Amino acid sequence: MVENTESESRKLLGRLRETMASDVAGQARLDKITQLIADSMGTEVCSIYLFRDEETLELCATEGLNRESVHQTRMRVGEGLVGRVARTGKVINTADAPNARGFRYMPETGEERYSSFLGIPVQRLGEMLGVLVVQSKDRRNYSADAVYALEVVAMVIAEMTELGAFVGEGSAMSPLHQQSLLLKGTTAQEGAAEGHIWLHEPRVVVTNPIADDPQRELQRLNEAVDELRVGVDRMLEDTNGGDKEQAQVLETYRMFANSKGWMRRMEEDIARGLSAEAAVEKEQSLARGRMAQVQDAYLRERLSDLDDLSNRLLRILTGQGRDTGAELPADPILVARNIGPAELLEYGRKLKGIILEEGSVGSHAAIVARALAIPLVVHVGRITTEGLNGDHVLVDGDQGVVHLRPDDPVVSAFRDKIAMQAQAQERYTSIREKPAITRDGQRVHLMMNAGLMADLPSLVNSGAEGVGLFRTELQFLVRNKMPRRSELVALYQRVLEAAGGKRVVFRTLDIGSDKVLPYMKPTDEPNPAMGWRAIRVGLDKPGVMRMQLQALIRAANGGPLTVMFPFVAQFEEYRQAREEVNKTIEREKRLGHVLPSRIEIGAMLETPSLGFAPLKFFEEVDFLSIGGNDLKQFFFAADRENERVRKRYDTLNVSFLSFIERIVERCDISGTPLSFCGEDAGRPIEAVCLAAMGIRYLSMRPASIGPVKSLLMRVDLGEMRKIIADARHRGEQSVRPAVMQYLREI
Repeated sequence: MVENTESESRKLLGRLRETMASDVAGQARLDKITQLIADSMGTEVCSIYLFRDEETLELCATEGLNRESVHQTRMRVGEGLVGRVARTGKVINTADAPNARGFRYMPETGEERYSSFLGIPVQRLGEMLGVLVVQSKDRRNYSADAVYALEVVAMVIAEMTELGAFVGEGSAMSPLHQQSLLLKGTTAQEGAAEGHIWLHEPRVVVTNPIADDPQRELQRLNEAVDELRVGVDRMLEDTNGGDKEQAQVLETYRMFANSKGWMRRMEEDIARGLSAEAAVEKEQSLARGRMAQVQDAYLRERLSDLDDLSNRLLRILTGQGRDTGAELPADPILVARNIGPAELLEYGRKLKGIILEEGSVGSHAAIVARALAIPLVVHVGRITTEGLNGDHVLVDGDQGVVHLRPDDPVVSAFRDKIAMQAQAQERYTSIREKPAITRDGQRVHLMMNAGLMADLPSLVNSGAEGVGLFRTELQFLVRNKMPRRSELVALYQRVLEAAGGKRVVFRTLDIGSDKVLPYMKPTDEPNPAMGWRAIRVGLDKPGVMRMQLQALIRAANGGPLTVMFPFVAQFEEYRQAREEVNKTIEREKRLGHVLPSRIEIGAMLETPSLGFAPLKFFEEVDFLSIGGNDLKQFFFAADRENERVRKRYDTLNVSFLSFIERIVERCDISGTPLSFCGEDAGRPIEAVCLAAMGIRYLSMRPASIGPVKSLLMRVDLGEMRKIIADARHRGEQSVRPAVMQYLREI
């Protein structure tokens, strides 16, 4: 038996490169590789299993097993030793395979004759592509050198698979990045869009995984690492001691960039025959594999830093930076693992849609996407590895799915859907100037949500009667440092001017939870959605609240001003916040600034506790706005970021509507104006039920105003309320079925 020495490993990689460069067809190339590996390793068997689909591995080539079993033998992930390697991403090295846990006997391959088994995952940047296996009759564990050598070869096979080296004549494999795929995610912004992919971070393609001049590759690696280190040092100098958090991140970068262990491993990979790029990517793949196994948030973050540093190094080595010379398509669909609000705003309204591999429904990106009315789907696994620049893609933000490289029938059906939506919007234009008055004469006021200046033209286009919620945190989130008071004054003035005298409800800074300012020290909280956020931050750190209140008062310039505090959980919090307003007004008066002609101070009811506040609270507050998104998740104890529980609970649940009814009754007693703000306000069926419960102000995204108004004008709220009451009396969990039946009959 001949086990790999360093020179043997390099010799094998050299022969692999010759095979890659030859004119042999796809399957013949794959067969030749298994022969080369078996010969070099001195084993009777070498087999390559590749994924047929997400859950199925297929024997695609073998030396030593029954050739007739190629493309016939398949197994599920987790099935047999090969399936275990694919599931765990870990090497299995055993001298007694038939008695190893999980061994599966496959008579068609004839593998029962072989005792020793070494299975190596074939993966690229954390994406599992298959399994490389060697087997022998004699009982032995393969040495660490042999395992290492096969890991290097597996990495090259992964690169060759990515480059389509095994597709062609005689191959049963489908080309990568050419199949039609349906990828499921989570809706973060509704809407439908068709376009072509624009990768926020273009994939680095390693076209030269094997090199025959180790000294030259070491020189290239060292030069690239030197350039990387200089870049990190320069970024550290640019912080100039001003941003301690950013400096700490960059110090971690510098630590990794100067890591001797990292360099030594890459140098060893190069010595065994890999190119500098392939060596970097091999270490990056291992880091991503570890990242997937680590539960500790701090360690995951550090591994993520190493992943990002590897990307920077690869871009230096390959020259495949973000500026690749490619032009943004006319209909760009942005694809990224994740993206910050500032970067997203740089793209602006040029984007037709957004697909994120990570993200969340309450993330900064989602907030900006809603403000720009761009369909957004998050949690779309594999999109950054499956999608390539220029790929045709359909984004269904309503269903939370993505059609990548869709077939003609899917495209046709999708375009019909978009056309129907466009026709519906045209119909809504005819009622844009009409008030939302129901069949029984009830007036419902429809307001819009906003957060950017770019939203304000929708006041006219949508027929909104005002801005029921202006999210002020966006201007804080998109900056690297705290905005100046003068900048906020100018912004709020432009908002009020653009509103043309219509009411604008400014919600004070709602940060914390998933909205952490880049320049604010993050707090490690087990449940940030129920932690230090919104008004709690404002009351504990009143300096920012005072600055924002000053800016709002000055921006009003003697006109009316409406301010709303978010996430108020108890009466005392509102009283403290209102006292801050009073102090700010007194201070502005002493400074000689013009005061608002009228100022309304309201609160967002987002926690069930506030619904049970003393009646005195309802009498003192100028207005209330129900924050439906947060209220619903706290009412049902169902995290809206958790797909397992998020959809279990219906807004039209009898218990939830009964709670809404209680709030309406208390507001009626105290004469307090009440509105509902959130995604459900913009869903026509939910909106008419909320109106039937007595809510007369609804605030939603501009595109929802037409559909909601259209349905409101067709219904009788008295009849709707009776339907809801009857369903409740019958003990039904949700009134939705009864309401849907009524709507079908009108």
